[in-house]
Amino acid sequence: MGGSFEDILARAKPREKVALICLRGDLAGEAERLQDELSRVSEEWEPDDLTSVHPARAIAEQLKTVLAQVREAQEPFTFRYIGDRAYSDLMAAHPSQNEQELFDSVTFPRALVAASCVQPEMTEEQVVDLFEVVNEGEIKKLFDAAWEVHNSSDVVPFSLAASALLASLTDES
Repeated sequence: MGGSFEDILARAKPREKVALICLRGDLAGEAERLQDELSRVSEEWEPDDLTSVHPARAIAEQLKTVLAQVREAQEPFTFRYIGDRAYSDLMAAHPSQNEQELFDSVTFPRALVAASCVQPEMTEEQVVDLFEVVNEGEIKKLFDAAWEVHNSSDVVPFSLAASALLASLTDES
């Protein structure tokens, strides 16, 4: 690697991150209901005899179907770092009334999502419309992805599963 500053700068690319957002809150709620029902039935059920079929099997099948529908209802949102000046200007445009906070907690997340989401591209008004439909958990995933492309310094996020897989791949080499 190495080389001149111009060579280094030419290789630099802005950080990106994809957030999968479930657009079907009804399905997410149904999955949660089925998981709760599955837990309840698993704790309460006692067989009448050895041939009794556990009712959790039918619930688990329903849950499997709903979870597949949830996965199909997820939409990828791709975020890209907007650059230091643009990010600084965006923060300055959304100051908090509370001097203990970096930014206005209502307007800045919307502005950052709109400014850094490259797929699909959205205006702030469209972000506001989206935030009216998806729940706070999905809004948090969108904002967290936008925040992370601007503030995270980790090259590879920690994952025990990924670490084990990567270790096994290096052992095979």
